[in-house]
Amino acid sequence: MTVSLFVTGTDTEIGKTFVSAALLRGFARAGLRATALKPIAAGAYERDGVWRNEDADQLDAASTVLLPPEIRTPFLLREPAAPHIAAALEGVTLDMARIVECHAQACRRADAVVVEGVGGFRVPLTATADTADLAVALGLPVVLVVGMRLGCISHALLTAEAIAARGLKLAGWVANRIDPAMTFPEENIDALRERLAARYGAPLVGVVPHLPGASADDAAGHLNIDALLARLRAHASA
Repeated sequence: MTVSLFVTGTDTEIGKTFVSAALLRGFARAGLRATALKPIAAGAYERDGVWRNEDADQLDAASTVLLPPEIRTPFLLREPAAPHIAAALEGVTLDMARIVECHAQACRRADAVVVEGVGGFRVPLTATADTADLAVALGLPVVLVVGMRLGCISHALLTAEAIAARGLKLAGWVANRIDPAMTFPEENIDALRERLAARYGAPLVGVVPHLPGASADDAAGHLNIDALLARLRAHASA
């Protein structure tokens, strides 16, 4: 049975890719063949005649199963901008059916598939669809990465509400300590732990401390992978 999840965040630049890589390393430690999809990446660089993306590179480095780039990132956009803007500049239509097919191929090749969204949960992709619609199309449980900084409680609760409104399961959340100077971090984490568990049944998967220069393996040690896997397997078998 392949387990898969959709990783979203309270905002951009809150460590979503780092936590996704940590999840991959955690799954690998649990003996699973782990791989990742970064279906839409905006912002590319060229090396040896090949266009690449830093987030996708980071996910590849944490995976034990490497997917062909056209499956791992079916939409690699060069401009580091909102996806619908970058896609329009290149004349590209962000096709969800193509992403769903790439995910199906990934699930045939691995035991665990981490799908990292782009930006927050409601980032526009086309004139009518956003990343929430992508999560619905994939039908995956969601893990929410909360960047711990001032204002994160409201951002996290609004995102959790949007996830539930789309009929998706919030499998858990990760507190990522991106701001080492944040005051009362434990109190903020406790406030979210209580509310997300009470309203959405979503447990705290782990607290990733501020780790300058740390690896995904280091961060994986701060995640309760066994408990998350149990929830994902229950969802997959339901």
